[in-house]
Parts: sequence; C-alpha cells; structure tokens
Amino acid sequence: MRNREEAVRRAKELTAQMTLEEKVSQLRYDAPAIKRLGVSAYNWWNEALHGVARAGTATIFPQAIGLAAMFDDELLEKVSAAIAEEGRAKYNAYSKQGDKDIYKGLTFWSPNVNIFRDPRWGRGHETYGEDPFLSSRLGVAFIKGLQGDNEIMKTAACVKHFAAHSGPEAIRHEFNAIVSKKDLEETYLPAFEACVKEGEVEAVMGAYNRMNSEPCCGSEYLIKKVLREDWGFKGHFVSDCWAIKDFHENHRVTNSAKESAAMALKAGCDVNCGNTYLHILNAYYDGLVTEKDITLSVERLFTTRYLLGLFDETAFDQIPYEVVECKDHLNLALVTSRKSIVMLKNNGILPLNKERIRTIGVIGPNANNRRALIGNYYGTASSYTTVLEGIQENVGDDIRVLYSEGCNLIKDRVEGLALYQDRLSEAVTVANHSDIVVLVLGLDESLEGEEKDVGNNVGSGDKTGIELPKVQVELLEKVTEVGKPIIVVLMAGSSIDLSYADKYADAILLAWYPGACGGKAVADVLFGNCSPSAKLPITFYSTIENMPDFEDYSMKNRTYRYIKETALYPFGYGLTYADIELISTNLINQPTKTSDILVEVKLINRGPYRTDEVIQFYIKDMESKYAVHNYSLCGFKRINIKSQEEKSIQIRIPNRAMTAVDDEGKRYIDSNRFKIYAGLSQPDLRSIELVGKTPIEIDINI
Repeated sequence: MRNREEAVRRAKELTAQMTLEEKVSQLRYDAPAIKRLGVSAYNWWNEALHGVARAGTATIFPQAIGLAAMFDDELLEKVSAAIAEEGRAKYNAYSKQGDKDIYKGLTFWSPNVNIFRDPRWGRGHETYGEDPFLSSRLGVAFIKGLQGDNEIMKTAACVKHFAAHSGPEAIRHEFNAIVSKKDLEETYLPAFEACVKEGEVEAVMGAYNRMNSEPCCGSEYLIKKVLREDWGFKGHFVSDCWAIKDFHENHRVTNSAKESAAMALKAGCDVNCGNTYLHILNAYYDGLVTEKDITLSVERLFTTRYLLGLFDETAFDQIPYEVVECKDHLNLALVTSRKSIVMLKNNGILPLNKERIRTIGVIGPNANNRRALIGNYYGTASSYTTVLEGIQENVGDDIRVLYSEGCNLIKDRVEGLALYQDRLSEAVTVANHSDIVVLVLGLDESLEGEEKDVGNNVGSGDKTGIELPKVQVELLEKVTEVGKPIIVVLMAGSSIDLSYADKYADAILLAWYPGACGGKAVADVLFGNCSPSAKLPITFYSTIENMPDFEDYSMKNRTYRYIKETALYPFGYGLTYADIELISTNLINQPTKTSDILVEVKLINRGPYRTDEVIQFYIKDMESKYAVHNYSLCGFKRINIKSQEEKSIQIRIPNRAMTAVDDEGKRYIDSNRFKIYAGLSQPDLRSIELVGKTPIEIDINI
C-alpha cells in the first residue's frame, strides 16, 4: 500500500541527527518543535470515534454502537473516509495559522474494538458490540477508511484499548483483569489481530488496567510478543492518558515515575499520553533504559509522520476547509442514522399513516435532548435535529404536535423548587389529548460514559444494572395507562430492560445516539420514508442476575455466544417493514480444513416495502469440546431489495470460522462436522419467535 521502508529510512536518518534530549522530547504526546532540524511541533492526541472530535465543527455520525448496528462494513469505510477528509481539511486550515494544539493533528485514537462483554460498562457504546467477528470486520473497515490506500496515509488510525479492557471504570487505574488463555484468544484478541494484520493499523493504544498482573501499557507479553512478534505490527504504540503513572501510583508494580517510564519504554510504548516520560532522562542516567531504547521509539514515531507526508507536499494539502460538514457528508450522516435504527417491536402501527392522525404527543426526557444525539467523543455540529424537531419538521402544519418533557433524565423533578415528578401530570395530559404517543426514553453520556467525564451523574460512568432510571419507568407506566397507542423510542448505547415496554407498547425503536441529524432519521422511520433495517450488535438481556460479577472477565453466560438463558432481544435481531424470506441456500464448494466456505443464498421480498436487510450466517462446531457454548457469527451481508424482488447473494465464510480454541489458547480446527445457519437472525428460539422466520441449516463435513 505504501513505502514503509522509505519512511523508516528517512526516520532513522532524521533521528540520528538528534541529541538525546531532543529524542526524549519527541516521546511526549505534545512533542515540541526541533527548529534546527525543521521538525514542527506535533500533538499526537486526536479523536474520531464517530466524526472528528473536540476540535470545533465537524459532521457527527451515529455513535460507534449505532454504526455497528448497520452490519455494513462497506458503508462504515465510507464514513471513516469522510471523517479522514474532514480531519485533513481541519489540519490544513489550522496548520496555516500555526495551530498545533491538542485535537488538531492527523493521528486519530480510534476505533475502539474492545468487546462489550458486560452491559454495565459505561464505555460500551464506543465499541462495535459484543462479537469478535463483527468487531473485526468493522474495525478493519474503519481503519481502511481513515488511512486510505494511497502512498501517503490520509490520517493514521489507532486501535484501542489493548487488551481485555471493558470496565469497571471506577477502578480501571488499579484493576487487574484475570483472563484465561482461552477467553483471550477466543474473545478479547481477534478484533485487534484483524486490525493489525488486515487493517494494517498504524497505531495501537494500551489499556489502563493490568491484564494477568502485567500493566497493559508496559506489557512485554502484549506489546512485544503478541503485537510485534506474533502479529508483525510495524507501527507505534501509545499509552492511554496518564496510564503509565498508574504503574507506581495504583498498580504498585514499580516504585517511582522513572521506573514506570522505563518499564513502558522497554516494553515498546512509544508515545506517553501523560507526563511520566518526563522522567525518561533520569531513567537513562540511572541505567534503566538505553539510548537505543529511546531511539527505537523515536524512529517509529517519525516513520508515522513520514507516512502521513508531514515533511513533504502532498495532494492532501489541497483538501479545502469546505469539505467540513459538506452536503455529501451530512447526507451520509443521515443515511447512517437511518440504517442504525433497530425496530424491536411493531404490532402493525408502524409506519404511521399521517392521514389517520390529527395529534401526536411527543413525551420524554430524550425527546428534545441534544446530548442524547451525540454519545461521547464528539465534535460540534452546526445544526442538530432532536426527535421532537424531526417529527415537527416531518408533519409540518398537517398534524398538531404536543410536547412534554415528562420527567428529568434521572432526577426526581425538573424544577428544583417543584414537587416530586413535576412534569408527570403534563405528560398524562398530553397523552390524553393525542391520537398517537411517541415516548422517547433512555440515557445519555451523563449516565453511561467514561470515568470522571465532566457532568457524569453516576461518577464512574458505569451502570449498576440494566434498568431505566426510576423516574422514566414511572413515566412509562403512567403514560401507558392512558391507553393510547404508544411508540417507545429508546436512545441509549447499551442493553436496557425493556420488558415492560415490550409487553405494553405498540412499537419500539432503538435509535442509539444517532448523531446530529438523528431526530430526522427517527421521523423518517416512524413515517415510512425508509424502512428500519439495523440489527442488534449486543444482547438485550432479560436479566443479569445470573451473569458473573462485573470484575470477572470470564465469558460464562455473557454475550450471545455463551448465554444460557433466553434474551429479551437477541444479538442480530431487528425487524423491517418488509417480508423477507430465504428461499434456498447452496454450498458452492466442498470445504476442507484449509479452505473457506462459499455459500449462495436466494431470497425474496414478499412484502409491500422496499428495504435493506442483513443476511446473517452463524457456525456451530458439532464435535469439538472446545467449541463456544452456542455458535458464532461468521458472515453477514447487507442488501437492498425491492418489493416482490428476488435476489441471490454469495458469501465467503473464512476458514478461521471452523477453528476452536483450547484451554491453552491454541486455535486450530478440531472437528470434521459443522452446521451453518443462514437467515435474518440467530437460530435461537427467541429470535425465531420474534422474527417469525427460521434460519436455513447447512451441514458441513470436511
């Protein structure tokens, strides 16, 4: 794809001209200029989880978990390519003014491919969900879009947080994740491996926690053996922010800052997000690190800068500022918002018929909440459309829209001097005066997010359970009792207990944190301007009472691959307005232990609506004692199909799908018999009940 050898040569040549002090200065995330060598200041810290973040105006796409719900790696690559385009445009504009501040560079610390193993984790909505295969495909796609396929990288991606990192947030700085060899290889590492080997990601970020007693940002095993030796990673490694000081302050694996700095550097951590590498010189003088250790990291960092073309004139220098929030990008954001919405229930009320409605009641704390549009790690949009505004714009003057906030997101009153639940009577009044009620509930980053985020109402960022806040549960119950048709719209980034809504609401839409134009997308789905088509990238549990403790990193009874109970809404589930049926499947090749599996599927849309649909493939090992408890996603394809149209698709299921992982973490094919399930969902009984279709089974003998 690009000439890394030439970049390495130039990086070594430049580094050789630096003094020891100059080399050490370049290991900071806010690397200063070296004017005598023509080296500009550079800040490595930038964010682009779902749009260029924290540096002013940018297109805000749906939060990562919503992008995952699209089950569309091709579209996700277009999204990240648009993000890279805006990132370059902003970099060009800022650089012309000498602005080298934080969040102004071309090294984006995204994507986050940690496995969303537990619904209590506050940062789970930054990920692509609970499945290693889906996370792998989407992580690779996002990286390819960010980095491009030119001789010069458009931007540099950074996959994070390596490895086995998914809460608890409150103790992440001292936590030791104990992970079995099997779970590590089977669940926690595959997405990272794909991002390195297939995505050729330029950077990897370590996690805050220890893994099996070794701090992730100073782990010889993770960084040297797995990442560089086993996977052949060539890029640079960056610490999570202020993670290295945790070595001596919280993990207590070292006794001082200089020991922590030495431990991280010698393990292969090249950039310190934080200030602990200010002690590198002292570590050098005390013999804890060598100049060779320092030089190697500096060479890696300047290799990346050369690959980005930062010392040359490139075609990317001409990308104009006008691409920021341009029409094409805003349209792409709207398309992805629509495609990310999951319809969890519909008794036939959707899509709404405007001719039969005079008044719509829009109720709920997230109905007009901009924060619920954007998740976390976001930029600034020039325009936002909440669900209330989207409905108002869609119906115009033809239908009266009544609105009530209903309750606060979590507090027991909206006005500080009022009595308990001061908006509840208004909500009931609005419901009584409406033909249809759209009840918009859920969370925002103040209720699920990162440890010590500004304004985080729950402190750590994690949830204590999967229930809605008490005031919202009460609102749901009171509005439901009115007896009007109710559509629940949930805006959240994680599994929520919707059992009451599932029983009493007429329809349920899951909008996630849908981006700046999310309210328009929700209205488009409500009124049939498009069909919902997303699928759940996580399990919506009926209960987590039998789930292991949050601090337990075993996968027992977690995620669809290991769950032993019936889910409320299973992974891979989602309805459309159409009626898609798989007619037949055909095994194209005779699989062997060294081949992939090629499958052809024929399907038809018997319904009246054109729609996107996600065809899903799961594999079950029928013999190996090391097979996952249930089965695993091994392929997916999003298609668009018109009413009454027939289509055929072919899919390649990778050979790796047939492997099992033993207790020593070794991966190999341990069976001769497999079963492939092709359908619109998982093959579990709950999915079949909800979708009304049974996946087709294909027996594989190798």
